[in-house]
Amino acid sequence: MLLNELLCISKVPPGTKHIDMDLASLPPTTAMAILLYNRCMNQFQQEKEVTDNILKVLKEQAAESILVLEGALKLNKDLYIHTIRTLDLLAMEPGMVNGETESSTAGLNISTEEMQCQVCYDLGAIYFQQGSTNFDLYRNARDKFFRTKELISKIGSSLHCMIDEKRLAGYCQACGVLAPSDSSSQPSTPYSQIHSCLRSGNYQELVKIFLEDNRMPTLPIQFRQSVLRQLSQKAQQGDEVLDEIYFKVCACNNVCDVMQGRPVGVQFTQMLLRPTKEKIDFLLEVCSKSIHVENAPESSKRKMAYFLKNLCLGLEDLQFVFMISSHELFIALLKDDERKLLIDQMRKRSLRVNLGTKLITSFYDIPALASVNIGQLEHQLILSLDPWRIRQILIELHGMTSERHFWTVSNKWEVPNVYGNVILGIKDNLTRDLVYILMAKGLHCSTIKDFVHAKKLFAACLELVTEFSPKLRQVMLNEMLLLDIYTHEAGVGLSGERPPSDLISRVRGYLEMRVPDIPLRQVVAEECVAFLLNWQENEYLTMQVPHSLVQTNPYVKLGQLLAATSQDLPGPKEGRWAATDLWEIVVQICSVSHQHKRGNDGRVSLIKQRESTLGIMYRNELLSFIKKLREPLVLTTILSLFVKLHNNHELIVNNVTAEYISIWPSSFPNFQSSVDFEAVAVTVKELVSYALTINSNNHFWLITQADIYFATNQYSAALHYYLQAGAVCSDFFTKMVPPDVYTDQVIKRMIKCCSLLNCHTQVAILCQFLREVDYKTAFKALQEQNSHDAMDSYYDYIWDITILEYLTYLHHKRGETDKKQIAIKAIGQTELNSSNPEEVLQLAAQRRKKKFLQAMAKLYF
Repeated sequence: MLLNELLCISKVPPGTKHIDMDLASLPPTTAMAILLYNRCMNQFQQEKEVTDNILKVLKEQAAESILVLEGALKLNKDLYIHTIRTLDLLAMEPGMVNGETESSTAGLNISTEEMQCQVCYDLGAIYFQQGSTNFDLYRNARDKFFRTKELISKIGSSLHCMIDEKRLAGYCQACGVLAPSDSSSQPSTPYSQIHSCLRSGNYQELVKIFLEDNRMPTLPIQFRQSVLRQLSQKAQQGDEVLDEIYFKVCACNNVCDVMQGRPVGVQFTQMLLRPTKEKIDFLLEVCSKSIHVENAPESSKRKMAYFLKNLCLGLEDLQFVFMISSHELFIALLKDDERKLLIDQMRKRSLRVNLGTKLITSFYDIPALASVNIGQLEHQLILSLDPWRIRQILIELHGMTSERHFWTVSNKWEVPNVYGNVILGIKDNLTRDLVYILMAKGLHCSTIKDFVHAKKLFAACLELVTEFSPKLRQVMLNEMLLLDIYTHEAGVGLSGERPPSDLISRVRGYLEMRVPDIPLRQVVAEECVAFLLNWQENEYLTMQVPHSLVQTNPYVKLGQLLAATSQDLPGPKEGRWAATDLWEIVVQICSVSHQHKRGNDGRVSLIKQRESTLGIMYRNELLSFIKKLREPLVLTTILSLFVKLHNNHELIVNNVTAEYISIWPSSFPNFQSSVDFEAVAVTVKELVSYALTINSNNHFWLITQADIYFATNQYSAALHYYLQAGAVCSDFFTKMVPPDVYTDQVIKRMIKCCSLLNCHTQVAILCQFLREVDYKTAFKALQEQNSHDAMDSYYDYIWDITILEYLTYLHHKRGETDKKQIAIKAIGQTELNSSNPEEVLQLAAQRRKKKFLQAMAKLYF
């Protein structure tokens, strides 16, 4: 009521919409009255005590009030508000309403900055409240709050602005998180940085922020706990990496709690029930960064000292206790007598444990203490990767008992059978255990790509067996060669750096080795041949490898034929003897033998099919070998062979294409009935998928993958790969796709895919891509009325005038005036005029091709 009276006094006619009034042209007191009224309108919406009817009316007028306040921010003049004196003047002399009182400086002066500061704050609050239903309003709120901060810093404290600066700071922090500013002028807060890390998964940076905040805490404990809960929820979903991050953030929070006099949390205590060296190291790092010993007050020093002392008392493993007690922070915070007292307490605790053990031993008359010691040493033996420490543990164990085989302590220690028989034949128990464990641990480290530890373990094992067993010495040299191959291929080899000549010589030496009675692992030969193929040592494989080795080692024979075939490409077909030999070998590998049985009636029935034993290896062994290859030409060669074999099946309707497929024999007498074509089809799919993991931008492989999907009626996936093949060789269709990629066959298959997906307008456009435009298919497609594509939105991509004229006729016939106009507009483009030079017409067609293919890629990628 008071505000309405103020409006009347300030000469605002009742029923007038404030949004229609120009504030800049109004007297200062009138404009100020309108501002006050609309400010209060927005504030009252947040008051729960207001009755529902009033609140409904206020909400209906809220949008207009917001627009009025936004308009007020454009004013660049001071405003005046009525005081008791000016109201008295108005009461005594009503005629002065149009006179000096409202137009002059009478009343209380409100500067432009003060007015804008208050209005920005009010608008920010209402935008923030409405942001839950419209996220963009959070950005508006952010801008208004940041502007309020700027104005406050400019005008200082003001009696006329009612702004809660703590609340404003909270608003700014919340907006910084909900709608981060792109402007570099707005400094990022720890809150926004933390939320950014959580969104992007940059957890290492998150830990750094918490560590930095521990130096001078600014984050509230509630916020810290909220982040910890989020990490806990994500960790429970199965992300193992987050377990470590969860511990680190929990450690930062608990050290912060300790420094602020709060108790240690239950989660943190539970985590330290299973301590590790990494956990203790990080915890000590947090403690060191959370206190400056030189400048810290005495109370903070005592809090940290008590925490470290209690930490030591809570740990059972003396190794971890020693890590803490020898740390410089522990030494700096605890006095000498405190450290001595702690050591005495630890000793008494140890004595209590030993005393209890002795009582039980004497009572039951069993060697409990020895058993405990053996168990502890076995546990250390399982965990240790240090060869010297493993040897020391085994010496201690064998000193306690000579009846145990300690190589059986862990069922994870696995040594290949070809090696196990030799190792277990060692007579000395200690040496046998040591050799077996060193090799088993080394093989495990190699499997998990911990090549540094694997090399140390193998080197120690080699040094040990050299003294007594030439056979095991050669075994270890072979394993170290395999390890060096793995190390190179997983390291610098990934960037294309050639292996050192010494490694290549060792690989050749292994293949040519003629030492009798040496146990050999098949995987070493596989990796050596794959290594030579990957680094294009074709001359050695085709010309220098001993003939006897080719006859005895199937992988060398396969490698020789692959190298020779790849080397011949693209050569004359008559000289491709290697391709024919390779074809025959693979056909034999993929063949099956039939087992028959004659019944009592004399009829012969088929019992089962089995993999043929005529091949030099089984199909799964061949596939395993191929998946070790990375050289593109070799992969292309073997892939084209399998594609050719797949296409020779009499039931294949849609052939799959591959590069160099013509080098293989066109027919093979009497093999069709014995080849397992189902296995061949599965192999082709696996090979293409593997090849694309090596190079996902090889357009020939992508076309092969697309053909496989096309042949199996997966048309959307087929289009995806056809388009991807075109995209990778044209910089995402910014250049023309080479004609050897988008052949007529590929275009026709894309047309069929679109047709079966009911995208008939796309069919018509693709018909233009053929060397001779297929008008019949295009017209038939355009006649379809149940098209699932964008239809007339694609007309801009048509450059063939005949198709556009047919579209115009078709829409006219159907009475579709709007679509007819779109087609006429497309025909009317000057660059499609048939009188233009051929170069202009070609340029227009190419431009439309590129745009259409880009639109298709966005649809199917």
